[in-house]
Amino acid sequence: MSFQPVVPLTGYVGWRFLERTLDSQQDAFAESQPVRRATEYFRDKIADVRTPEDLVSDRQLLSVALGAFGLDDDIDNKFYIKTILEEGTIDDSALANRLSDNRYADFSRAFGFGDRIFPRTGLTDFADEIINRYEARQFERAVGEQNNDLRLAMNVSTGIDDVMDRTSSTNAQWFSIMGNAPLREVFQTAFGLPSSIASIDLDKQLELFQGRSATIFGTDQVADFSDADQQEKLIRLFLVRSEAADIAVASGGSTALTLLRTVPPLV
Repeated sequence: MSFQPVVPLTGYVGWRFLERTLDSQQDAFAESQPVRRATEYFRDKIADVRTPEDLVSDRQLLSVALGAFGLDDDIDNKFYIKTILEEGTIDDSALANRLSDNRYADFSRAFGFGDRIFPRTGLTDFADEIINRYEARQFERAVGEQNNDLRLAMNVSTGIDDVMDRTSSTNAQWFSIMGNAPLREVFQTAFGLPSSIASIDLDKQLELFQGRSATIFGTDQVADFSDADQQEKLIRLFLVRSEAADIAVASGGSTALTLLRTVPPLV
């Protein structure tokens, strides 16, 4: 049996416990037999992969490759994944660039099949790069099986780093956040925005995200969320609001309202 994360508490209290034990729990998870077997196979075989077909035809390799970007559920969509890899990300019309979920573009760019003369699979540090991401994402996935809010909170730092690496334009960074499903849920919930806003015009969504960010966090610059303190504030508000919403469903709202009123100050 693989290592199961210890998540005895929920909400922000559960997050603080997870933070305190994260390093030891991640180390134990990475050393569990299923994870070690997957990562050792990837390390041994990935340098021989030269084409998207090579990757998608090896289910074990593809499982790690997709799992490193939280795209595990696409393991059987081989033609779709092959197309994303082949087309790359340089051309604006490439499939990865046309998808609302920008994790596919990150995935395609990381392997470089469609963006480079030679794919990145042959680089000496490539295996470690993907394995580190895989171990982190799979630990998050395991946490998510017990508490999905904590899984989303764990993704914040990496998600923001990916956004910052992709573009320097503030508006483009917000659009990237809005297009990254796990990251969007954290920001949207922390900002107190309903999920229904996804149906309105994108430019209007951008206004709402930036306006709430400025009101609640004192900034509308995505770059400011690279700061560890700002990320902690974001996660705290996300978890409190999410827990309050769950309580509201169960209790009719009065307890949730009390919880929201007692949120610790963000500054």
